[in-house]
Amino acid sequence: MGSSINLAETFVQLQKEDLDFQRTQIADLLDRRGTNFPGAQPVSFARRHLRELQRADYFMCEKTDGIRCLLFLSQFIEEGGAPVECQFFIDRKNDFYYVPRDAVHIPPPGDDLSAFHTGTLLDGELVRQRLKNGQKRLAYLIFDCLALDKENITHRPFDKRYGRAEQLVWKPYLSFAKRYPEDVASQPFQLQLKKMEMPYGAGMMFKDRIPQLPHGNDGLIFTCVTTPYVSGTDQHILKWKPPWENTIDLKLELGEFPRIKDEETGEMIEDWDAMPAIHLMAFHGEKDYRHFALLSLTDAEWETMKAMNQTFDGRIMECFRDPVSTHWRPKIEEDGTPRLRDDKTHANHYSVVESVIESIEDAVTEQDLIAASPAIRTAFKERQRAKVDADKKAATQAAHQQQQQQHARVPSHAPPAAKAEEDDGPRYED
Repeated sequence: MGSSINLAETFVQLQKEDLDFQRTQIADLLDRRGTNFPGAQPVSFARRHLRELQRADYFMCEKTDGIRCLLFLSQFIEEGGAPVECQFFIDRKNDFYYVPRDAVHIPPPGDDLSAFHTGTLLDGELVRQRLKNGQKRLAYLIFDCLALDKENITHRPFDKRYGRAEQLVWKPYLSFAKRYPEDVASQPFQLQLKKMEMPYGAGMMFKDRIPQLPHGNDGLIFTCVTTPYVSGTDQHILKWKPPWENTIDLKLELGEFPRIKDEETGEMIEDWDAMPAIHLMAFHGEKDYRHFALLSLTDAEWETMKAMNQTFDGRIMECFRDPVSTHWRPKIEEDGTPRLRDDKTHANHYSVVESVIESIEDAVTEQDLIAASPAIRTAFKERQRAKVDADKKAATQAAHQQQQQQHARVPSHAPPAAKAEEDDGPRYED
């Protein structure tokens, strides 16, 4: 579902000088030297991560099957000097897509509904949702915040960043949407906040929450509550997928086509209609791509690819390992076409490939997550109780220290009362 969204169909892709300028804006906002994509990337969930969920506090949410994008809330200055609200989507290729002017309004808190955010960078997923009336529309699901109104908050823990996004972006937008529902309905996408759950609620997620989602889902995400935002691979964001959803993005390299005898000349020529050997290439850094496996296609899938009338050599395809044959197969979209990841510049790095293979071979199932939930809950509650006890102890110590300081400021010999009848309370001697 995710790759069926083409950002260029709805939004305007920036080119050359405009693109370089916006990339520099993001780097300056986040105090980064490089202008590459600043988004965090999760690691695949392995059995050892069940212990990690007991060791530290995590939030859990459903893994939306959409396009991962950052949303940059900014402004530009008109010729007359007036600031104008604008937004940009940033995909994992670090391409910027401008949201048409006046198409979306995202107000900050306050009574001034004409005000808007600037220097705000959100992290989330753009997805096509199914409405109750059967129609579909785009929605952007916020799950993190890197900067808010020109303040870089990547150093803050996840719960604080998420809280800022909820209180200062999502809730004001929700109030605006309730007040002007027709304006919001006409927007090219809706803004939503992804709901965070406790890490021990896997059973509830599988039974109740995921089946009710209006969009595709391919797993769960666990994010550490206490860690800062990390650009690139973040060991504290865990991506769990069921076995059939554990996929790898690999680059296609078409090999030779089968040869047949030419009826006129009798020479052996390539049969362009037949299926060639298709090599799946893993990324090893820089321009280094190495053979990983051969792509296994059915005859029907090859005919579908030919009917697409597209070039496939050099494209990136999302693949999974068949649990029976162990062959690497293409992930298929709802329309029967293979899922191509044109939103990515490179295939998965081989370190990611190894991580996914580890997850496949050391698979953690739904039942495993549910079975581990009581232990995760017990450890979570114990940390919460320890934190409450520590806070109480710190409050008691602070009060005692304050009392000592006040006592130190009281003279050791208080002056005698002026008149005994004016003070009929008990007297204390030094």
